[in-house]
Amino acid sequence: MRLCNGRAVSFFIVLIVFSLSVIFQIGSAQATDKTIKIGVIGPMKFMYGDHPWKGAQMAAGEINAAGGVEIKGVPHKIELFRADDNCLTSVPDAISAMERLVTVNKVDAVIGGYRSETVLAQQEIAADNKTLFIGIGGGTHPELAQRVAKDYDRYKYYFRGWVDATDCALVAFAQTSAILSAVKSELGIEKPKVALLMDKAKWADPIVGLAKALFPKMGCEVVGTWRHGFAASNVTAELNAIKRAGAQVIFHVAAGPAGNVIARQWGELEIPAALVGINSEGFKRSQWKATSGFCDYMTNAVSVGRAKITEKTIPFFDAYHKRYGEDPDLNVCLGYDNLYVIKEAMERAGTLESDAVVAEMEKTNSLGTTGIIAYNPRDHKRPHDTIWGSKYTPILVAEWRDGKQTVVWPDGLEVNPAVRAFGAPSGWEGTKFEGTAEYKLPPWMIKYWESKK
Repeated sequence: MRLCNGRAVSFFIVLIVFSLSVIFQIGSAQATDKTIKIGVIGPMKFMYGDHPWKGAQMAAGEINAAGGVEIKGVPHKIELFRADDNCLTSVPDAISAMERLVTVNKVDAVIGGYRSETVLAQQEIAADNKTLFIGIGGGTHPELAQRVAKDYDRYKYYFRGWVDATDCALVAFAQTSAILSAVKSELGIEKPKVALLMDKAKWADPIVGLAKALFPKMGCEVVGTWRHGFAASNVTAELNAIKRAGAQVIFHVAAGPAGNVIARQWGELEIPAALVGINSEGFKRSQWKATSGFCDYMTNAVSVGRAKITEKTIPFFDAYHKRYGEDPDLNVCLGYDNLYVIKEAMERAGTLESDAVVAEMEKTNSLGTTGIIAYNPRDHKRPHDTIWGSKYTPILVAEWRDGKQTVVWPDGLEVNPAVRAFGAPSGWEGTKFEGTAEYKLPPWMIKYWESKK
C-alpha cells in the first residue's frame, strides 16, 4: 500500500512539475510574442540601404537589451525586417518590397527609402495601409511633404527623417559663401563664376532652379548647367567644358554612383574650380579609397563628420567604429536615431495604433546623434519634415583632407543674407562644433588662377 502511495505521490509531483513547466513555457512564449515589427527598406546592395539597416540594428540591440519598448507597462521587443527594394534600377521592385513589408510582414512602421521617384510610390502604400513611414537619407523631393500639407488625413503617416532637397542645398549654399570669400581674398576674383553640375533626376530639379536664382544674389555669375546620368561612368566632357567656361566653383549634386566618378575625375584632371555640393557617395568613408584620394579638397554637405554635435554623437561614433571598423555616415546615424524616435513616440502613445503614434510623432523632441530631432508642425508648408537649424539639427559640411573628412561648417558665422532670404534659418553666429576647421581651396586651383594673373 505504501509502495502504491509512493508511486502516486511521485506521479503527482511529476505532473505538477510538468504542468508548471508548460505554464512557464506558455508564459514565456506570450512574453516574447510582445513584439514591435519595424521594416527597414532601401537598396541593400548599396550603402543607401545597408547603412540605415546597420544603424537600426544597433539601436534595436540597445533598446531590446534595455528591456524593449514599454507600452502601458508591458515590454515589447523590436523585430527588424530587412527589405531590399532595388530602387536604384526598378520602381516596380521598390513598390513590391514596400507592399511585402506592410501586407505580408505586417510591420508597425517602416524606416528608409532612397530614390525620390520610388519613395513617392512607397508613400502611397503607407497611406493606403495607415502605416508609419519615416523616410531617411534619400527621398528628398519637396512633394513628399507637400502631400502631407495638401491631404493631411491621407498622408499624415509619412515623416521625413531628414531635410528635403532644397534644405540640403541651402546648407551647401551657406558653405559656398566661405568658398566665394576665399576665391575673392586669395585669388583676387571679385565676381566668381559658378558652374552647376547636377543629377538628371527628379530630386535635383528644384535645386537647379534655386541655384540659378540664388547665386546671382550672392554676387556670382552662373556660367552654365550640366546634367549627368544618375549612374554616369564618365563626366570628363562636362568637367572640361566647365573648365573652358572659366568657373571657379562647381556646385554639384549627385545622389547615385556618379558621385565617385565626379570626385575622382575632378581631382585627376585638376579642374581649377572648388567642388562643393551634395555628394551621397561622399557620405561614405570609403570614398577616399574609391577615388584613389582624388576627392581631396572636395566639400560635401549633409556629411556627418567627427564633431561633438550632441552628447550622443562621439559615443555612437566610437561604438560603431568598434563594431564595423569605420566611422558611421549620415545614413547609419539616421537609421539609429529614427528607431529611437519611433520607440519614444510609441511609449508616449501607449499603443501601437498608428493614428495615436502619429499624434505623438508630431510632438517629437528627441536627442539624437545628429542633433535635436523635431518636425515641422501640421500648418507648415512642409509638415512632418525634420527641422534644421543651430538649435535643432545642424547639418554639417565636411571637406576631404588627407583621407579624413574635416568639418568646415557651421563656421561660427551667420548665414549669408541672400541664403537666409531663400529659407535658411538664422542663428548660426557662434555655432562652431569642437573639431571644426577652416575651409581650404585646392592647391592646384590656387596655382592655376595665379598663373592667369
